[in-house]
Amino acid sequence: MTKTVPITLTIALSGLLALPSYAATLQVKVEIPQLNVAEYHRPYVAVYVEGADGKAAANLAVWYENKDTKEGHGTKWLPDLRQWWRKSGRSLELPVDGLTGPTRPAGVQTLDFAANAPQLSGLKPGSYTLVVEAAREVGGRELVKVPFTWPATAAQTAKGQGSTEVGAVSLTAKP
Repeated sequence: MTKTVPITLTIALSGLLALPSYAATLQVKVEIPQLNVAEYHRPYVAVYVEGADGKAAANLAVWYENKDTKEGHGTKWLPDLRQWWRKSGRSLELPVDGLTGPTRPAGVQTLDFAANAPQLSGLKPGSYTLVVEAAREVGGRELVKVPFTWPATAAQTAKGQGSTEVGAVSLTAKP
């Protein structure tokens, strides 16, 4: 005679619960200094993320005169953001909704991003560099780089400092 024995199958899901949750946030602060010069123009600024390979991984913001004026401004000076232009800018069809905007006045400008923001959603976990590049008509050009890890597993803060066209740059990433 055959005896039937009930079998209980238990599937442990505890390993799945230990997977990291990528609900991180990223805050970037960029200081645009007020320069005491005879002819002041607000700088064009590109804020983007480079991967460990040095290629552009994400564009966070581009500030420029997004309308052509009778003086020929507008997109004319964007190629002066040389690094950004070579790595990413020339392949974009401008303006880009949620990415491009007008130049900003002197002072501290703050950008806040959630991990699911379109700008960050394609970033894979790893080491990156925040790049802030500024160029100004009748002025100079400057590049500030700040390394960081994405997504943040612990709160991290990193800072960089420009000398003319860009002031202090800070990055705060939180898990």
